[in-house]
Formats: sequence, C-alpha cells, structure tokens
Amino acid sequence: MTSPHTAAPGTDGRWSARQWGTLLVLCAALFLDALDVSMVGVALPSIADDLDLSTSSLQWVVSGYILGYGGLLLLGGRAADLLGRRRVFLVALGVFAAASLLGGLVDSGELLIASRFIKGLSAAFTAPAGLSIITTTFAEGPVRNRALSIYTTCGATGFSMGLVLSGLLTEVGWRWTMLLPAPVAVLALVAGIKLIPSSPRERHTGRGYDLPGALTGTSAMLLLVFTVVEAPQAGWSSARTLLSFAAVAVLLAAFAVIEHRSSHPLIRLGVLRSPHQIRANLGGAAFFGSYVGFQFLVTQYMQSLLGWSALQTALAFLPAGALVALASTRIGPLVDRFGTPRVIATGFTLLFLGYVLFLRVDLTPSFAAVILPSMLLLGAACALVFPSLNIQATNGVRDEEQGMVSGLLNTSFQVGGAIFLAVVTAAITAGSGDGPPASPQAVLDSFRPGLVVVSAIALAGLLITLTGLRRRVSYGIVVASSDAVAPVDEQRKVPVRD
Repeated sequence: MTSPHTAAPGTDGRWSARQWGTLLVLCAALFLDALDVSMVGVALPSIADDLDLSTSSLQWVVSGYILGYGGLLLLGGRAADLLGRRRVFLVALGVFAAASLLGGLVDSGELLIASRFIKGLSAAFTAPAGLSIITTTFAEGPVRNRALSIYTTCGATGFSMGLVLSGLLTEVGWRWTMLLPAPVAVLALVAGIKLIPSSPRERHTGRGYDLPGALTGTSAMLLLVFTVVEAPQAGWSSARTLLSFAAVAVLLAAFAVIEHRSSHPLIRLGVLRSPHQIRANLGGAAFFGSYVGFQFLVTQYMQSLLGWSALQTALAFLPAGALVALASTRIGPLVDRFGTPRVIATGFTLLFLGYVLFLRVDLTPSFAAVILPSMLLLGAACALVFPSLNIQATNGVRDEEQGMVSGLLNTSFQVGGAIFLAVVTAAITAGSGDGPPASPQAVLDSFRPGLVVVSAIALAGLLITLTGLRRRVSYGIVVASSDAVAPVDEQRKVPVRD
C-alpha cells in the first residue's frame, strides 16, 4: 500500500531530487540513532567526574538508551504502520531533538539518564518508520537495494564514527557529545516536513492497535534488557536474576497467546516461521552483539592499559568508520549479483577474522600489525553485513507490514547488543577474579576470554547465515501472506536470494 504521493524512479533508474532529499533525511535520522549508541562511550569517564556518578549509576547512561530503544521497537514499528509512517517519524524526530538538548544541559545523573531513555524511546519510533518509508517508496529489487545500502550504511557509519566524534568532542567537553545531535535533528525535521511523502494510515485502525500485545511485548523486551544489563552486578544465579528471567518467559508466553488470538496482532507470528526472517534477526543479534562487546573491550584496552587519550582511542576506530562510509553505494549491486546470504556470509567471515586477529594484542601496542588490520576487516564486515541484513528482512514483505518487520529486526539488533555485552562483561569479570588485577598483564589476560566470546558470537552468526546458502529459490513473499506463493527463479526475477 504505497503512498500515492510517492513517485517511482524513472525507467532509467534515476531518482528525483525529492527522492534523494527524502533518503538523505532518513539517513540523517538513522545516523543520529546509531551515533548515540556509541558516542557516549569515550565520554563516560568525564561524565562520571563532572556529575559525581558511581560505576553502577554510570552504566545507566548507556543502558538507559538501550532500554528505551530495544524495549519499544516492536511498538514503534507497529505504530508506523497504523498511524502513518511520516507522522510517526517526524514526531519522534522532534522528541529526539528536544531530548538531545536536555541531555547536554542537565546537572544531575538522574536527569541525564532520563534524557537518554527518552532519546532511546524516540529512536525506537524513527528507526522502523524510516526503514518502512524507504521500503514503501522504492520498488523491491535493485532500486530498493541501492536505497537500503545507502541508508543502512549511514547507520553503520554513525555507529563506527560515534567513537571518533566522541573523542574529538570530549576534548572540548562531554556535554557537546549530547548537544551535537540536537541541531542536526532539527535540520532533518525541517527538511523532512517538506520532503517526506505522506503515507496513509492502515485501514481498519479502530481494531488494529492490539494494546494488550503492545503492553506485554514491550514489557517483556524492557524487562529482558534490564535483566541482562543488571545480571553481572546482581549475579547470574541470584534470585533476582532468575525471577526476572522467569517473568520475561511468562510475559513472552502471554504475548504469543495474545498475538495468536488477535485479529490485528502487533507482530504476525507467521513471520517467525519464515527461514530468511529468522536468519536475518538472529544474524542481526549476533552481528551487533559481537561488535558492541568488542568495542567495549577495545576501549578499555586502549585507555586503561595503553594509556591512550580519548582522542587517540577514537582515531584508532577511524579506519573502520571511513571504510564503511566509502562503501555506502557499493553494497546494493553486490546483493543484486550474489544475493544476501553470500554477502552476509562474507561479512561475517571478515568479522570473525578481525576479532581473532585482535587476540594477538599485548601490552606493547602494535598498530600496523594488529590494530589497523583488525579495524579494516571490521569496517569491511560492517559495510557488507548491516545493509544486507536489512534487505533480507524487508524483501517480499507487504507495504503495510514493513514497519513490523523493521521493528523486529531493530529489536534483534538492540536486544542482541544488550545480551551479548552482558555475556562478554561476565566473561571478563570471571577472568579477573574478586579483586583488582595485580598487574597490567593480569588485566589483559582477563580481557582475552571476552575476545574469545566475541569471536564465538561472530562464528555463530556465520554458521546461521550459511544455512541459507543451500536454497536456490526465493520464498520471501510467504512472510507477507498466508497464501501459497510459487518459488521465484532467481535468474528470471529480481533476486531476493534466500
């Protein structure tokens, strides 16, 4: 159900100025969403000193954003379908700008954490709405793949460049890391009002909100993220953690029952029977979870052990971010030619090799032999995997369900990041013992189990992706309808390749 105001690209494949403008607005929003996930990392020590935050309080500056983002994505995706993608996107972008301004002006840790939660909440609505605007504006196939490769690579670039910008801005003052997104979001909002085409609400919205499903699903995601973030401090086997996981299981079971019985479910459970949807979401969790864990470890290694400044640490990540940015227009043609499983598998292979290579680090920094090659491998992996996962998840899906699958994929990214970061943190804690390590070498030795876990997560993502290489036909449309759909010959149709 594409907007009547949306003009398809011409027969020569060229896009109009308005289409380019719309894509740039959506790219700016996704760039800011991803930027906020990573940019706060390098600034944390300065924030702790200025606001007098303890370590347990400081983690919520990061976790507050993840809670809002990961917990409300499913609701954000469904809201985009029901209320209109343009409306949801613009309102959420305005809230993001206001919360960014608030975060840079606060004088207490509680208000900073609250502003981070609000920013995560708004990103939970802009991300699926923006992705579904693209998938309903550009026709499925090479045209959409090109748009998605540009769009999603901007997100990967934002995440990769977050540390770089954070290092630069923290040298001036940590508040600038919070304030920077505000003016960019305002400019994107003004441009979006003029450029983004109107989209209709889904029909029969009167019975389509599924409030019980929204309540149970969102509560389950929030509690799950909260539990895995708190588990390293509370203890994985503590009564609090076990009861929280049990409550998550009960909420998820209730959510499944509600969705099965609802005439307009928040997420249609038939989507979860699609092999290529399952691979896309599990791959997203493994990809983002492994990278978040790796980034956390490397930041600690460079600053705690090597004594590098925030700026030096940020510049070490620059090759990865630059490589992702340079590859922004190259991924669509690769997907058209080789299909998403092959591109994703190649990316996961590079990701795994980058993590394994970094296991060679020691107390004497070897930038040319270890750090730089690892960053280049990771940059190439991000450029390949992130756009391809989004293409795989949205291909063959009806317009009115694009917000739903977009929200589901982004939920997998964020929840995967929270879960695997907690696992990596637990591995580090177990390797460091009860007290502080006696020497820098002991600190480095405590990091290695975490790097092994990160490598194992990437390997698992690769193995999951490889299961899709055996299929030579596409059944992607099945996820959008319960009606039987004949296989599509990849050599005769626009390739979905899954």
